[in-house]
Amino acid sequence: MPQHLTVVTHPLIQHKLTLMRDKDTSTAVFRQLLREISQLLAYEITRDLPMTTVRIETPLQPMDAPTLAGRKLALISILRAGNGLLDGMLELIPSARVGFVGLYRDEKTLEPVEYYFKVPDLLDERVVIAVDPMLATGNSSAAAVTRLKQAGATDIRFLCLLAAPEGVARMKDAHPDVPIVTAALDERLNEKGYIVPGLGDAGDRMFGTK
Repeated sequence: MPQHLTVVTHPLIQHKLTLMRDKDTSTAVFRQLLREISQLLAYEITRDLPMTTVRIETPLQPMDAPTLAGRKLALISILRAGNGLLDGMLELIPSARVGFVGLYRDEKTLEPVEYYFKVPDLLDERVVIAVDPMLATGNSSAAAVTRLKQAGATDIRFLCLLAAPEGVARMKDAHPDVPIVTAALDERLNEKGYIVPGLGDAGDRMFGTK
């Protein structure tokens, strides 16, 4: 996955994203759509996972059949909204190991502050996929990736639902080795740091909080 940014234009993804953007879409439907779209995005971001072969027997004869190589991949949710992408991805990749990074923004310094970090072991031997629905300023995402690298991860990919140009630039500057897969690159950030046109606050819409 060499390119830094991949926008997945599959018709099903774009259709579901439009429904999610609609302000009248209910919490329950939003959550279901997020689960569905996360599986489609997971399909794209895992397209080039390393493969090997294993000797099996079909009902007709033995064969060397393709299978995933290496350790089970690690899915890392950037709390809290990342959990919405995580649920759908785990349905597609049930054997994946799971970790969590919790960050909040200090109101005075505007810098990300870590409050929770729990990840699988041997990150240096796994493909690591960090997930967060919104890549807005990119500050928290970049900080989370930095923390994963400190924990040993070397093959990291970032999956989001929506990205702003500012967030993509921030991630590319901080982590040019980390490819980003998203369903849409929106226009910009507004003065409050929200992606425009966007879909509002993904966490609030997912969990029904305001």
